[in-house]
Amino acid sequence: MKKRIALSWSGGKDCCIALDTLIQNGYEIVSLITTVPKELGRTFGHGERTEMIKLQGEALSIPVYFIECSYEHYTDQFVKAIQTLKNQDMITGIAFGDLYLDEHREWGEKVAISAEVEAIYPLWTKKEASLQLLENFVRSGYEAIVVRVREDVLDESWLGRIIDESFLHDAKKTAICPMGESGEYHTFVYDGPLFSKRIQLDQGELIQLETTKKLEFKSYRLVASVK
Repeated sequence: MKKRIALSWSGGKDCCIALDTLIQNGYEIVSLITTVPKELGRTFGHGERTEMIKLQGEALSIPVYFIECSYEHYTDQFVKAIQTLKNQDMITGIAFGDLYLDEHREWGEKVAISAEVEAIYPLWTKKEASLQLLENFVRSGYEAIVVRVREDVLDESWLGRIIDESFLHDAKKTAICPMGESGEYHTFVYDGPLFSKRIQLDQGELIQLETTKKLEFKSYRLVASVK
């Protein structure tokens, strides 16, 4: 019998590869968990519109479970949501797409212990392996676009770039983690092997935020996937 689990979901490449890996390893992904500040209607992770995350869930045929929470009570509200899914959907674990930051894993494991479920890290590795992970993604068949960059490490010319061989080549020349594990850049996955439909993104607009720049799409919809 497959283990029924939930996956922490930001919409980016790391959680997408985590999803693919988990399914290949025989897990059943019951839901994609995304946290949103109550007042904004956008995700905590990358600041994406919830509608875009819903499109990913629809294309993947996996329900999205939004956790409305605040900065002050983020952990408690996350734990309560996992407990709800445990009772409601019989999940036995929560998976995360983190790669090597110990403080992120420590937080996830504490959450899992509090909710009395298993913490799963299918991509966990060493920092030195991050370039190989990026190479693996480029060749995975998934398609992702850069939607946010940290101004102190990358300029706005990186926004809108597709995670492909050209991106890989240029990322090697920078001092950043190739996978952007410290938030150097964020991505949005819009197509790939597990997607039944492609997410068409149009009318991108550059948005200046406090320490980052973001590519905001005014139009997004599901279209037939070309595979």
